[in-house]
Amino acid sequence: MVRNNAVVGLVLFIFFVISLLTNILGPLVPNIIDSFHLSLTQTGFLPFAFFIAYGVMSIPAGILLEKFTEKPVLLVSFALALIGSFVFAMKPLFGIYWFSLFSIGVGMAMLQVAINPLLRTAGGEEHFAFFSVFGQLVFGLASYISPLIYSYLVQNLKAPAANDNSMIATLRNLVPANLQWVSIYWVFAAICILMVVIIGLFPLPKVELKEDEKAGAKETYLQLFKNPTVILFFIAIFAYVGTEQGVANWISEFLRRYHGMNPEVEGAHTVAWFWGYMTLGCAVGLVLLKLFDSRWVLVGAAVLAFIALSTALFGPTSMVRYAFGAVGFCASVMWSIIFSLALNSIDKHHGSFSGILCTGIIGGAIVPLIIGKLGDAIGLRYGMLFLYITLGYILSVGLWAKPLITNATIRKKVQPEAAKA
Repeated sequence: MVRNNAVVGLVLFIFFVISLLTNILGPLVPNIIDSFHLSLTQTGFLPFAFFIAYGVMSIPAGILLEKFTEKPVLLVSFALALIGSFVFAMKPLFGIYWFSLFSIGVGMAMLQVAINPLLRTAGGEEHFAFFSVFGQLVFGLASYISPLIYSYLVQNLKAPAANDNSMIATLRNLVPANLQWVSIYWVFAAICILMVVIIGLFPLPKVELKEDEKAGAKETYLQLFKNPTVILFFIAIFAYVGTEQGVANWISEFLRRYHGMNPEVEGAHTVAWFWGYMTLGCAVGLVLLKLFDSRWVLVGAAVLAFIALSTALFGPTSMVRYAFGAVGFCASVMWSIIFSLALNSIDKHHGSFSGILCTGIIGGAIVPLIIGKLGDAIGLRYGMLFLYITLGYILSVGLWAKPLITNATIRKKVQPEAAKA
């Protein structure tokens, strides 16, 4: 079909909104601990509530997409995110926060499944790779902006009311005086309402799912789960998302505990840098993947991430914030390389395999919880050493992966591994 730039723009904006809602939890952690008097273990259950939704919904969302098409799935996704945001904004209690994060997480999982086929159809298959990478850059930009929005809201709500603009004045009347951070969920609720209206009015093209985008039958999944390669790459996705969220969710609290930094200023800004450097790393990664085999890029990124994380955990105050940013820079290429190596390592059932891989996003639920539990037992600094295990597994992928097709570089065309044997 003819490229539909308006729909491409809508999908890219959806990428932006997904990131705003997904990656805000890390900057909020110190406020959440103080507001609800939580241990690190209890705090670790919050990202668990959000990311476990990916494990629950990634495969069912593909089935729903085939049955009901894109628009209903998109509308339900944002409706769930709206309910989650609005309920907590109205009643900011710890138990309700659990429900809210799960509701938002289910919506985000459904969106992730729905928007890629839509982007392929609207942008044209020949441009899909470009727009996919561009979408990731937009995603990273929103992850950088989200903590800054939080910081702006909290600092202005804590300032004298005489200087309020209309938005801050409205939020001041809605948010409890000691829970200024909850204001971000009023903003999210407003954004979700806007998205429901836009999508409801927007004419979307008919999407014909390719065979490798369709969810398979139960027998297909059972067959895939018997393949050791599928299990190994599922663990790799689990390890990557666990690493990403295990760093992002604990940065601000780490800086407060060990370096005395204000979580609403330095903490939020460092989390923003983490995502900002990850966005920059995506651009650098595109160049590296044209020069080197993706497996060696992955190994190099993992080694540098080890060094950066060690510096962040044990380095001086003058270096620690930059080191956390460097972890994000090194992690930037990991998701795309692992995912592409995985899909290029089997010759069929790519749609079902993608669903299994996306289920591995539950690593973002489990790893921060493990860090929190360890943090209560031995201290947050040493609890975060658990990330050495997940990074070690990511490094190993670059050593044992044997894709059927390797990435093209400027020195060689795409080569099947079998042809080189």
